Amino acid sequence: MGEEAKISELYKDYWDYMIEKNIEGLRSLMSSDYCLYHMTGVKQSADEFLNGLKNGTFNYYSAEHDDIEVSVYGDEASMTGKSRVVAAVYGGSKGNWRLQGDFTLRKENGSWKFTSSRASTY
Repeated sequence: MGEEAKISELYKDYWDYMIEKNIEGLRSLMSSDYCLYHMTGVKQSADEFLNGLKNGTFNYYSAEHDDIEVSVYGDEASMTGKSRVVAAVYGGSKGNWRLQGDFTLRKENGSWKFTSSRASTY
């Protein structure tokens, strides 16, 4: 499996873990310095985001992937994933979202890790 395909699989795993609220699974995909930028502009560390997932601030129910584009530059990569997501966040009602995630990655000890993600809509 090529590097681009490995990273595409990580993106799918990321969403599966978010839906399952698999905190340890998600943590295994993230670098120690991972940060998330919500579409609201809020910046969160991995711990802050994972705590929000655990305590019900963020609830994801399904994700259908429309497009995943990956570019690899040695031991660094960027990836844009576009997915149709059913979610309820910050106490809001369940809704359908067309979410785009712009991710950066770094290869650490032979494994790709997400270093950042920025959420927006498409």
